[in-house]
Amino acid sequence: MDGFAVQFVSGLKTTVLLALVSGVLGMALGLLAAAGRLSRWRAVSLLVGFYTTIIRGVPELIIILLIYFGGTVAISAFFGRYVEVNAFLAGVVSLTVVFGAYAAEIFRGAVLSIPAGQIEAARSLGLHPWQTWLLVILPQMLRIALPALANQSISLVKETSLISIVGLTDIMRVAAIGAGSLRAPLTFYLAASALYLALTSLALLIFNRLERHFAVPGR
Repeated sequence: MDGFAVQFVSGLKTTVLLALVSGVLGMALGLLAAAGRLSRWRAVSLLVGFYTTIIRGVPELIIILLIYFGGTVAISAFFGRYVEVNAFLAGVVSLTVVFGAYAAEIFRGAVLSIPAGQIEAARSLGLHPWQTWLLVILPQMLRIALPALANQSISLVKETSLISIVGLTDIMRVAAIGAGSLRAPLTFYLAASALYLALTSLALLIFNRLERHFAVPGR
């Protein structure tokens, strides 16, 4: 077990990096998708709605496998030789696509809960659409969406363990290798559980502080 300590630390770094990159990119994708869902152009709204419905209805593991193996086939066909997709890249793309779909619906619901009179008032003051989004909609949207985003971010941390199936050396992969090589599955999977619990607890603490920061005084 002692010999795997360094590997667990390396796997922890990979897991944290994967969650952070996927979370940031997924948040940006979710914002764009939410704007698309709320667009006055029906075609854009329907297209984004199709994306969020499909992604939320398909298991994350299947999406990971489709992107990993599908990406390998597509890139190999393009270059005319076998090229394997990087496991970390496949993980980032997969988790970004999944997180973005859920975040889009979270943001859309938050925007719809903002009183329409505030948006109309911003327009009457002569604010451009981007100013209305930046100064009026975005601050309130974040405050409303934070609890749901916290839950989704915790799910994202746990979903990083699925990327080990395509060979990424993260916490779960290290635990699986150690459990098999030393025939001590309980020890290694308990260690992995403790690391994931620490990460999700830290994420929950961060979001709790953010909720207090954005909370409206007196509520």
